[in-house]
Amino acid sequence: MNKLHKRPRRGEGFIQGFLFLAAALSILTTVGIVYELGKESLNFFTRQMWENTNKQIVADVRPEDLTLTINSSGSDLHSGEIIKISEEIMQVTAVAGGQVTVARGLQNTTPGAYNAGLDIFESRRVSLVKFFTTTRWEPQIGNFGIWPLLNATLMTSLMAMLVALPLGLSIAIYLSEYASQRVRSWLKPILEVLAGIPTVVYGYFALTFMTPLLRSVFGKGVVEIYNTAAAGIVIGILVIPLVSSMSEDALRAVPVSLRQAAYGLGATRLEVALKVVLPAAISGITAAFIVAISRAIGETMIVAIAAGAGPNFTFNPFKSAETMTGHIVRISGGDLSYDSIDYNSIFAIGLVLFVITLGLNIVSQRVVRKFREVYD
Repeated sequence: MNKLHKRPRRGEGFIQGFLFLAAALSILTTVGIVYELGKESLNFFTRQMWENTNKQIVADVRPEDLTLTINSSGSDLHSGEIIKISEEIMQVTAVAGGQVTVARGLQNTTPGAYNAGLDIFESRRVSLVKFFTTTRWEPQIGNFGIWPLLNATLMTSLMAMLVALPLGLSIAIYLSEYASQRVRSWLKPILEVLAGIPTVVYGYFALTFMTPLLRSVFGKGVVEIYNTAAAGIVIGILVIPLVSSMSEDALRAVPVSLRQAAYGLGATRLEVALKVVLPAAISGITAAFIVAISRAIGETMIVAIAAGAGPNFTFNPFKSAETMTGHIVRISGGDLSYDSIDYNSIFAIGLVLFVITLGLNIVSQRVVRKFREVYD
């Protein structure tokens, strides 16, 4: 009697290997993105910047001198500060009026001779505390407070969700519980067309249609030409197909037996949809909402065109403000030199965006696991 044994199937082995390589490639891509963002962001927070103190040395300095004579104007120097004259880096050890005692030749620089009148620069670094607590983003003068960009991003995303979530969920309930097969066959392609329109087209739609509409309703003196409200509303229109499609899939996954049981007890179609099907599909709907929020936060072209081109810490949706993604587009398209402080700030903003979307995805997975309904 022949023993049963596994028959080799080379085709299945090839497919399995291909799928494994695809999964490994996606993981390696994510790791590469995190590595680059982390490396450049670390360079941003550890880079030494130099700010002019508007002070000058008023007497010539020899290489062996440890005391500098400075003028009284400009910002004050304090013991322990790192300063620079020409290319030499020094550390202030004592300050007595117009006399500053320094330790010379720091960071492998060579003590030199300097003529009176040279400017004194002091060291500045971007701290995590100031990055997350201050509200001024002015890279040219060393102010790197993320809140103007983060606040504009959250405002546009909130506006988008106020539009997309109720409309998208309503469309999903209609397609799942009310629409006939004929209606669904022509309504679904229309939603897919919305999802396929390039976002740059949405951006100009926000600027040339939505903004004039808001200005006609609320007044030209209230609504600026570039504003976060118009950008947020159009982002909401953009993500409606995402919300409706994922929510409909969740609703249609609810067993028909639940609907039939509710109808047998005398429930109306609306009661079945809202009190039976919707609660049973809550995990999938919540996941759809969180994915839509992530999509809205990461949207770029709409906010770059319609929201504004300058950081502005404001809670007024009718004012111009620049989001994180919009700032990245504007700065990266300028004349920034590689490895400059402005260039590295782009990666710090990108890392913040990555952390936000990663957190939302983690929350989405936990919500799905907690509220998932399993039916036999």
